[in-house]
Amino acid sequence: MLEFIQHLKQRYQIVLGRMDKRSPRYLDYQQRADQLLFAEAFIRKGRLIAEHPDLPMQIAVIGPTQSGKSSTVNLLLNSHQAGVSPLAGYTVQAQGFCHAVSAEAMPGLQTYFGRFERVAVGELAPGRLDCYAIGTSPLRSPLLPPCVCWDTPDFDSIDAADYREGLVRAIALADAVILLVSKEKYADQSVWDIMSILESLRQPTLIVVNKLGEGQEAVIIDSLAEKWRAARRDLVPNVVPLHFRRLPDQPSWPRAAEQAVLELVKSVSRRKHSQYQQQLLTRFWPHWLEPVYAEHQSQRHWRTLVDQCLARALKDYQRDYLNHPHHYETFQQAVLNLLTLLEIPGLAGLLAKTRRAMTWPMRKLFGSKSAAVSASQEIAVLTQIGDHVMIQLADRLLEIAETEADDARWWKETSGALRQQRGDISSAYQRAVLNYHGDFQQDVEAAAQRLYRKLQEQPLILNSLRATRATTDAGAVLLTIQAGGIGLHDLVLMPLMLTATSLLAESTLGGYMARVEADLKQHQLHTVNAALFEHCLQRRLYALPGQIASNSRFDIDETECRQAEQALQDKKHGLRIL
Repeated sequence: MLEFIQHLKQRYQIVLGRMDKRSPRYLDYQQRADQLLFAEAFIRKGRLIAEHPDLPMQIAVIGPTQSGKSSTVNLLLNSHQAGVSPLAGYTVQAQGFCHAVSAEAMPGLQTYFGRFERVAVGELAPGRLDCYAIGTSPLRSPLLPPCVCWDTPDFDSIDAADYREGLVRAIALADAVILLVSKEKYADQSVWDIMSILESLRQPTLIVVNKLGEGQEAVIIDSLAEKWRAARRDLVPNVVPLHFRRLPDQPSWPRAAEQAVLELVKSVSRRKHSQYQQQLLTRFWPHWLEPVYAEHQSQRHWRTLVDQCLARALKDYQRDYLNHPHHYETFQQAVLNLLTLLEIPGLAGLLAKTRRAMTWPMRKLFGSKSAAVSASQEIAVLTQIGDHVMIQLADRLLEIAETEADDARWWKETSGALRQQRGDISSAYQRAVLNYHGDFQQDVEAAAQRLYRKLQEQPLILNSLRATRATTDAGAVLLTIQAGGIGLHDLVLMPLMLTATSLLAESTLGGYMARVEADLKQHQLHTVNAALFEHCLQRRLYALPGQIASNSRFDIDETECRQAEQALQDKKHGLRIL
């Protein structure tokens, strides 16, 4: 599951990198990417506490710029561990301060932070955004339990996007959160956007309002409660006011709230983490996967278009060749092969040599076997059908691209890919047509052998055919056809073929001959559909959208999505860490 969430997050980031920031979907996609960032970190935390159940309590102080996070961390620690500055965005790395716990008691922390390097607090450099710090508080504070207290970067400054991943890792690691806002910043939308995302993490929260003036407390606390209810569905947390005083510079923690953080951590329940993780994924899953599902739907729509065009192509093949009274030539080829099988035993070899010598000038004139292939009516029909399929699909792609506003880019890119690869697809199809035509001659020969075996059961008809054949050398005719001198569609008008076909049709073998022809046609239909339309055209056309290298697509395979969804469904009573 973690790997799938990481993949989905990366695809959102890639798509956002190519998207116009003025697009109405940009902010929506950015919010989803942030949610996925938190979900990834939350799953990582589940692994961490499963492998290290004795991990010390983690408390994160979060808030917007210049709300006084570092000063409040020092106040809670009763020390001056966190660096403070009047400049906005001074803290750009997450810094954890161990209070009454050992820094060595967190062996799995580096695995959780992944690519981020752990350094000492004093070694942090402003340009190093790929690190976090762990320090130790020398004094014991009555405001905190044994824990690691995290001072975090802001989430609303212009540069926050550069260090957002480290911030998210620190926040998701927290068992409890202290939201620090000032009277100037508590109403900022960025505050409530992130608190809305954090709702699914089920972290016990305490709100601290800094820099309050006299008489402002009641009004701001009431307004905070309204903001909370608008952003979240859980109960409004306790609020601790910190009043502004010129001296001393550091505010003092109210005596009435000395137990606030200690009471807060009593609500922490790590054993429910897997349940919360399941609820988080279930809540946002359809929203996160919405554009991915849209691409899958477009892919299915495209495949439906391909199937419809190929179904029409198969009907055209039946109409224009198999059922056409003048174009169908395959069974005539089988009958001609049958006549060749009627050679008188013992004279076959001599006749073959004589025949080849007599037809050599014609074969030399008309060329090799390829001339016969090029004269095939079936090849001409199949070639025309293949061209028509490509034209139909190109027209439908342009039409859909103009009418489907939401997925217009997907269809335009697919249309462009078809234009670029049309020549290659057509060439592959033409080769497949020629290969099919050559290979199917074995089936034509098998039909002739089938007729011949049946004729052997009827000696009278067999001898009549041999007598008829003796008047005209069918073998020479066959070689002439192979040489390209005449086409099979002309052969049906020859006296020999008319006589032989009539004799077979009017005899007791007429019904059997009709069945052989019907079976040959049916087998031919299935072979063309499988070898040309399905194996060649359908396979290449299905794969066409997947060959587009586009940073505007999510390109997550449907099978991968189904596997992730199945893993989610299988863990309804708590998601097992995969």
